[in-house]
Amino acid sequence: MAVIATVTDPDGRRVDLTDERWAYIIRPDRHPELEPLQAQILAAVERPDDRLRGREANEEWFYVSGVGPRLWLRVVVAFEAERGWIVTAFARRQKP
Repeated sequence: MAVIATVTDPDGRRVDLTDERWAYIIRPDRHPELEPLQAQILAAVERPDDRLRGREANEEWFYVSGVGPRLWLRVVVAFEAERGWIVTAFARRQKP
């Protein structure tokens, strides 16, 4: 897996987006509408409007509003120590 972009989250942790994860996010059966929004997805991790704990112990959800086809864009990031990687991203009508 090649890293295609790296950003720093508000806690100073490095977060990578790999080519494999990007291909997964924009697959035709997943979220192809996000393909032109890669920069906004990365910005959501750098400067989120909100953050929540994810379902997994090592997971965090980053939210930004007003980006994409719905009210909210959620970016799911998994962390190991002080490094993370974007797992997926998708549009949501509301936060949970």
